[in-house]
This record gives sequence, C-alpha cells and structure tokens, in this order.
Amino acid sequence: MTGPAVEAVDVTRSYELEGGITVDALRGVSLRIDPGEYLAIIGPSGSGKSTLMHLLGCLDRPTTGQLLIAGRDVATLDDSELAELRNRTIGFVFQSFQLLPRITATANVTMPLVYRGTPRAERIERAHAALESVGLGHRLDHRPTQLSGGEQQRVAIARALVSEPTVLLADEPTGNLDTKSGTDVMTLLERLNSEQGVAVVLVTHDHEVADRARRRIHLRDGLIESDDGAAVASNASNAS
Repeated sequence: MTGPAVEAVDVTRSYELEGGITVDALRGVSLRIDPGEYLAIIGPSGSGKSTLMHLLGCLDRPTTGQLLIAGRDVATLDDSELAELRNRTIGFVFQSFQLLPRITATANVTMPLVYRGTPRAERIERAHAALESVGLGHRLDHRPTQLSGGEQQRVAIARALVSEPTVLLADEPTGNLDTKSGTDVMTLLERLNSEQGVAVVLVTHDHEVADRARRRIHLRDGLIESDDGAAVASNASNAS
C-alpha cells in the first residue's frame, strides 16, 4: 500500500465518569506508522498505552482529532464499516492469547475469515498456511489446552495474520510466557515483519522487549514524551 498504514493527528480521548469527572486518557497524540515498520509503545501505567492501542485497532474512536486507518477517517465510518476495516487491516495478539478453548488451532485461526464470510474450504486452507508459517503445521488439530503457552501465542499470531493485515498490534505478547518462549515469539514477530512486511506495533512494559524494536515511542500522561524513530520514519517516507 502507499501512504501510512495508520496516522493520528492531534488525537484525544476522554472518558466521562460518575460524578461529572472527566479523565483525559490521551491529550493530543500525533503519530504516523508506515507499512513495514516495527515499533514499540511504552510508558508507565496510566500513560495512555492501552487507550492508544484501542484507537489504533479500531476498537474505539477519538474524542477529537483525526485518525486515519489505511487512509480512511474512522470518524466517517459507521460501526459496521469500522468493524469491516478492522477485520481487513488490523491483526491482534494479546497477552492472554484469547483463544477459544474447545475448538482446534485451525478453527481458532479461521475465526477472522468466518466474520468476513470467506468460504469454508478457503478458510481452512489459509488457516493451515498461517499455522505452517508460525511453525505449528504439526498442531493443526490440537486444542489450546493441549498446547504450551508459547504454542498458544503462535496460534494467536497465526489468527492475527490469516486475514493478511497491514498492521499487527501486539499487547504485551510475551507477558504470560517464560523467557525462552517469549524470545521465540519475539523472533517470530520480527521474522514476519521482515519477510511479510506487516507493520508490527508492540505495547509493552518490558524494556527488553521494547529495545528489540526499531522505533520506540514513550507515552506519559496521555502525551508522546519521545519518539526515537519519528525522524527516521519521516525520512524513509519522503525517500519513497
């Protein structure tokens, strides 16, 4: 694709609580993520990381400002259009895996394609290919309870990739894994980023995980405190 995968311009997000209290989770964030980037979003608890993740993943809308996903302004989309955009452009990987425990790895991976209305035979073929790509071709018919934590996270990554997204959002992807499994998952994400060109956005508290990214964005109090790759990303975009 041409142009940024995601672009936020002076985005804010406020929440109204009981008693007339307003919480400003994001207070004016501008951010551009280009296709194929590999970046980490870090910051202390309450910095706005989760709120920004929800916005980038089309799970929420800004209070003010402009948010473009694949060139489309989310403010102009109704709920069904936003859900379709999310399904076609964003893949999610969560700390808790969020797999359905009673169905196989293949069936879990097909879920985004079920919502898209993809024919069953094609769903299964693509799910098998995605599981092969993450090294789980021998676990196609295993249920999550029959898999290790690292294998479950690989199934989650395959599910995120099966719809061929332009952006993969990974929320604490190693948080529930031992050191070796976590390292293996990070190596896999990096390989998929370099080989398939999917933009990988990590949200993490783990500075060792963040340090593996090519770009790091620090949030504090709902604002970007620093972005050590903004200039590099801008120069790369201008060169293209």
